[in-house]
Amino acid sequence: MKRIISLATLGTLLVGCTNLAPPAELRDLPIAPAYPDSLRPDGGVVASSLTYREWFVDPRLEVLIAAALANNRNLVAATARIAQARARYRIEDSRDLPVVVANGSAIRSRQPLAAPPSADSPGTRSGAANFNRFGVGVGVSAFELDFWGRLDNLEEAARAEYLATIAAQRAFYLSLIAETATTYYEIVETQEQIALAEATAESRREGLRIARLRLNAGVTSALPFRQAETLLTQAEQQLAVQRLALARLQNRLAVLVGGTIPEELPPGLTLAGQGNEARLDANMPSELLLVRPDIIAAEEQLRAARANIGAARAAFFPTISLTGNAGLTSDGLTGLFGTDGLGWSFGPSISLPIFDGGARQGRLALAEAIAVEEVADYDLAIQTAFREVADALAGRRYLAEQIETLEAAIAAQERIARIARLRYREGVADYLEVLDAERNLFAAQQQLLATRSAWLQNRALLFVALGGGFERPLQP
Repeated sequence: MKRIISLATLGTLLVGCTNLAPPAELRDLPIAPAYPDSLRPDGGVVASSLTYREWFVDPRLEVLIAAALANNRNLVAATARIAQARARYRIEDSRDLPVVVANGSAIRSRQPLAAPPSADSPGTRSGAANFNRFGVGVGVSAFELDFWGRLDNLEEAARAEYLATIAAQRAFYLSLIAETATTYYEIVETQEQIALAEATAESRREGLRIARLRLNAGVTSALPFRQAETLLTQAEQQLAVQRLALARLQNRLAVLVGGTIPEELPPGLTLAGQGNEARLDANMPSELLLVRPDIIAAEEQLRAARANIGAARAAFFPTISLTGNAGLTSDGLTGLFGTDGLGWSFGPSISLPIFDGGARQGRLALAEAIAVEEVADYDLAIQTAFREVADALAGRRYLAEQIETLEAAIAAQERIARIARLRYREGVADYLEVLDAERNLFAAQQQLLATRSAWLQNRALLFVALGGGFERPLQP
C-alpha cells in the first residue's frame, strides 16, 4: 500500500514539469504615449476612484442607473456566464489530481461438487457447495502524468477564460451606466425641446391672431398672414417630431432598466443644472490597461490562446497514465480486514498516436491562428480605449466652447427678433424680416439644447472611458 501511495505521489509531483506554451512578449503599446496637451486639464479627480453616485448629480438618474444595474437582462446573462466559466475552470483544475474511487462487493455463489466415479455410473456428480466472497478497496483509473504541461495549459486557458468573463461583465456594467446616462440626457433634452416647441407654438399662435386682425382690417396683405401660418406649422411639426422621439427614448430606457421604469422617481434636473464642478484627470494612456475591463478581458483571452497552443503542442508527445488499486478480500466478513487478504495492482501505460490524418497538426495551427487574432484584438482594445478617451476629452473642451457661442448667439438672435417685430409693427419692414428672425432664434434655441445634451453625454462617456463608475465589487 505504501509503495502505491509513493508512486502516485511521485506522479503528482511530476505534473507540469514542462510547459510548451509560448511565453508572453513585451511589446510597445499601439498608441501615442500621451494625450494632446490641449485636451488635458490641469489636475482633477481620478475617475476610477469614483462611483457613479459620486459623479452624477441628478437624483432621478441615480435611481435609474441603480434599477438598470439590478434588473438589466444582459447584465444578468453576463453574470451567469461567469458561473459557467468558473465551473469550466473547476473541471479543468480537477484533472491535476487523481480520481480515487472506493468500492465494496459481496458475492454469494453455489457450485456443484464432483463425486468420485463408480463402475455403474462413471463420471456422475452429486452434491453442491455455497461460496461467499467479500471485498473492499480503493483505486485510481488512468491518472495522466502531465509531463508536457497539457493539463496545466488547459487549466490555465480555463482560468484565463474565467477571468476574461469577469472582466467582460465589468465592461458591460460600465457600458450600461453610460448608456443609461446618455439615454436619460436625451430624454431630458427632448422634454425641453417639447417645452420650447410648445412655447414657440403658443407665441406664434398669438402672432397669427394679430396677423389675422391686421388682414381683416386691411392693414396688410395676405402674405404676412400666410407667413405667420408657416411659422406656426413649423413649430407644430417640430413638436410632433419631438414627441415621437420622446416615446422611443422612454421605450429604450425601459429596456435598459429591466422592463419597467420605476413609478416613484425623485425630481430630475434640467440640462443646465446637470454638471458638477469636478474635472477628471485623464492620466497617461498606459494607465488604461489597469482600469479598463475591456482591455483586461482582451488580455486574458490572449493568455488563454497562448495556453491552448501549449496544450496543442503537448499532444505531439506520449500520454503517460497510471492505473492502480488496492484492497482486501475474504471469504467471511469477520476476516475481511486481516492482513492475509491484502492485494494490489499497479500499471503505467503510454500511448502516442502514430497516424491521425493531420488532426494534431491542424489543432496546433488553429490554436496559433487564434493567438494571432487575440493579439490583434488586444491591440484593437487598447486603441479603441485610447480613441474613446481622446474623443471624450476633445468633446469636453469643444462642446463647452460651442455652448458658450450658442448662448451668445441666442442673446443676439433675441435682440434681432425683438427689433424685427418692432419694425414690422411700425411699418418700417415687411413680415419676411420677422419670419427670418423667428426661424433663426428657434433654430439656435434648439441647437443649444442639443449641444448641452451632447456635452452631458460626452461627460458620462469620458467618466466611463476612464474606468469610473463601480459602486461595489462585482461577482467574481
